[in-house]
Amino acid sequence: MDMKNDKPLVIIAHPLPEEWLEGIRTMCELVIGPEEATSFPKRLYERLDQADGLLTLLIDRIDEAFLARAPHLRVVSNMAVGVDNIDLQACTRRGIPVGNTPGVLTDATADLTMALLLAAARRLPEAAADAREGRWHKWEPAGWLGADLQGATLGIVGMGKIGGAVARRAAGFGVRILYADPGERLDLEAETHAARVNLDELLHNADFVTLHVPLEPATRHLIDRQALRQMKPSAVLVNASRGPVVDMQALHQALTEGWIASAALDVTDPEPLPPDHPLYGLPNCLILPHIGSATQGTRRLMAEMACQNLQAGLGGQRLPYCANPSVYG
Repeated sequence: MDMKNDKPLVIIAHPLPEEWLEGIRTMCELVIGPEEATSFPKRLYERLDQADGLLTLLIDRIDEAFLARAPHLRVVSNMAVGVDNIDLQACTRRGIPVGNTPGVLTDATADLTMALLLAAARRLPEAAADAREGRWHKWEPAGWLGADLQGATLGIVGMGKIGGAVARRAAGFGVRILYADPGERLDLEAETHAARVNLDELLHNADFVTLHVPLEPATRHLIDRQALRQMKPSAVLVNASRGPVVDMQALHQALTEGWIASAALDVTDPEPLPPDHPLYGLPNCLILPHIGSATQGTRRLMAEMACQNLQAGLGGQRLPYCANPSVYG
């Protein structure tokens, strides 16, 4: 006769470093997916009917059909700030709290945003490629000329925590800051002399545009052909938010036809971007594999917060970082 394990069963869709799971390993029975999985692993579906908790990544789609296979699920913990991969309403209807990891990646993502902005402004990928491939023959007075930050205008779309952190960093470079956001940020206006404008005015005036908005129906393809047409031919676009905020087909056209000067992307649509995508062939487009939070300290802290959410949910306590607080109403 089979004896039931008294420990709650937690499915971790993708492997994490062993030391990141110390908070839950002793209290839970863990079932961990394979390294090579690019979405929720198919072989774990057979365990969903026994699962009490779930630790997911952004690449895992948790919807109504998925939840129907997990009748005992008590908590979903997403190791990310965003939860656009999870149907929050479906979880709330089932009484399942959803955890996320807010605030922890603000500084890391803001740092990467500045790195992308500087790399694109100074044409670092093009210059590095020319040096590596033998096209650097001498010091050239007019070679690899980039854009100045001092005195330029930076437009920040979305002045939340990450957008605000970018503003504070950018202010040190002597840029004029415009921002488009539903709410006023008087603290940042006082600190960085940022000015709140509408999106059209921002796009028309900015030399650099950085995106820091959540992915919602209203922000999907926020930067489309019309938006790109409003930007300066010398402008640089940086996306460190979510890939679908930018219409990728329109961006390719903008970069090849000279509507804007360059783009630097930490996120794409789809993710990962297929290696044969035409954007990879453009020298004025820098693409990274979604590494905004990829520092050792940040990712470990994200895992710790995800484990804290799991522990609370399994113990019937309120999640410390809950993306659907109405579930407790």
